[in-house]
Amino acid sequence: MRKTPIIMKKIVLFTYLNLSILFGQFSYPAEDFLGGGIGYSPMYIKLKDIPGADALENVGLDPSGFSDPFVIHGGEGFAHITGRWRIGSYAGMGGSSISTIPTIFTYQDDYTVDAAGNVTGGEKGYQGTDSEIASTVQYTGVYDPSITASLSFLLGAATIEYVMPILQDLEISSGTLLGIGRVGLSLEQKSGENIGWGDVFSNVYGEFVNENLYYAVDENFDATTDPVIPLPVPGLLREVGATFFNFQPYIAIKFQFLERLGLRISVGYNKGTVRQGAWKLNGRTEISDSPQAALEGISFRMMGYIGL
Repeated sequence: MRKTPIIMKKIVLFTYLNLSILFGQFSYPAEDFLGGGIGYSPMYIKLKDIPGADALENVGLDPSGFSDPFVIHGGEGFAHITGRWRIGSYAGMGGSSISTIPTIFTYQDDYTVDAAGNVTGGEKGYQGTDSEIASTVQYTGVYDPSITASLSFLLGAATIEYVMPILQDLEISSGTLLGIGRVGLSLEQKSGENIGWGDVFSNVYGEFVNENLYYAVDENFDATTDPVIPLPVPGLLREVGATFFNFQPYIAIKFQFLERLGLRISVGYNKGTVRQGAWKLNGRTEISDSPQAALEGISFRMMGYIGL
């Protein structure tokens, strides 16, 4: 009978020790939160929509050819400030491109204008009329144009999060990434011939002589009303871009597998909106009728860091 109390005491002591060890793993000491880390952190975003997708389809490009998910290569750092709160920063950039070489058909437009400026034909552009179809010929020369579109994404942001420890070297956290982003969409069209250095810097409005620009016109040109139209060029590049506020709530898990090395994985939802009329051509001219565009989708971030 006397053995029973002894056995019970051993069971109670054993249970107490195990619970102490278990709770010790969960009770992340405050001093362990002092420190931080920095490392390479690529971000993957599965964009729901591509800005300007409809416009790209109009020039023969397939927007679905852009990288999916879209990849932003960047760096990230973090540091504990107080208790279980942590702040950090993120900066990165990424890009993707699509291109095509379309099949060309030439035709004679029904739309004509006489010397007096009177329209003597049908509507301007290819309308598929009998005469236009009869004059259609496939182009087989060596000047096939190539069309290339590039999508770029830049992001600079700060992070703030709350840390919830699981084990001594394992923790999860919830936070938000807030910052400024910039999206750019460029469209380049050039002939199939090789472009030389001199062609790149050629003047498309004539030639300079004694600091004056001389532009050749035909005899019907009216110097008071007619526009000065650029001459044929080997390539044309246009870029539209916009700056926007970016917001990304996320959940992260961090594992310290060595004394100074660790791995951090974050999953969230990126939300950025370019307001209507905010797009600019070549970084200068505002496009008043530019549409609103959303840069949103599920995001995934993986960071290999050096620190605590």
